[in-house]
Amino acid sequence: MRKLTILSVAFPFALVGPDPVGGAEQILSSIDHALTRAGHRSIVIAAEGSQTSGDLIAVPRPAQPISTQDWHHAHDFLRMMIRRIVDDAGADLVHLHGVDFQNYLPPPGVPVLATLHLPLSSYSPSVLNPERPRTWLNTVSHHQHQALGAHSRVISMIENGIDAPPLPAGPKGSFALALGRICPEKGFHLALAAATAADIALLLAGTTSGFPEHLAYFEREITPRLDAQRRWIGPVSGFRKWQLLQSARCVLVPSLIPETASLVAREALAAGTPVIAFPNGALAETIEHGRTGFLVDDVAAMTEALGRVDALDPAECRCIAQQRYSGARMTDRYLELYQQLVEAG
Repeated sequence: MRKLTILSVAFPFALVGPDPVGGAEQILSSIDHALTRAGHRSIVIAAEGSQTSGDLIAVPRPAQPISTQDWHHAHDFLRMMIRRIVDDAGADLVHLHGVDFQNYLPPPGVPVLATLHLPLSSYSPSVLNPERPRTWLNTVSHHQHQALGAHSRVISMIENGIDAPPLPAGPKGSFALALGRICPEKGFHLALAAATAADIALLLAGTTSGFPEHLAYFEREITPRLDAQRRWIGPVSGFRKWQLLQSARCVLVPSLIPETASLVAREALAAGTPVIAFPNGALAETIEHGRTGFLVDDVAAMTEALGRVDALDPAECRCIAQQRYSGARMTDRYLELYQQLVEAG
């Protein structure tokens, strides 16, 4: 098998590392580690402060909130660095992970793969039909793949996988957990409302991005709903995150958008914790209603499900996640796809 040089490009304002907040950054990190383990060269362009196995090219991080000028500077930097790395390091393939990837596509030549980590509505029609030759798209869930239909630029569907540490079974706590990037589309205010109505404790873990609308959402919708029982604990990572996932009574995923493949839900199941979620996008294929969690339509139904979640079997949640959402299987498929695209010439 040919040894490759792969250039991975993250969304310019998101940190990549062992346990990032964003799903796209988590998948990129897993691929980066898999490339270096397999003896390939991995080069990653990501926000300053990222941690990678391969070579990191750091994008300067702007002060918050992020301005229009910050966007322009980041895109200029990415275009310059991608061209330089393709020319000087001989990158065999460029893998783009950001929702804004159309702003820094390299000149024609090197093959490009863009993974669609977000709902299709986040992308303009021109993004889904790139004019640049040798530019391919891949989807990350059955729901997303089916939504695109027959599309000449979609070359593969590679389901998002997770790498769960060994987790010995332990007792469940009395609290529900919600975690992720805190922004309007994730609907965490609804999780707080359901927990309040059910009179159970809720821990909300995560952080806002530096976008003004996200900061405003936190102040307007999250802060007024916090109290002694419903608490925001900031970002969590590493072993602490997995401890919380395992000891939670359940995880709430009240996303208001068609999720492409909720990694939080899959991590919860891998930790032996059932999930209560709205059936948006790939959440409906991730959660088996009445077996690994409950799919609900509104806050009232989420509140009612919180009273029934203890009847679900944590061991069954863990077993199903191990069978369906292997991180190793995901990264193996990406490495195979890289070889396929490079060899196609």
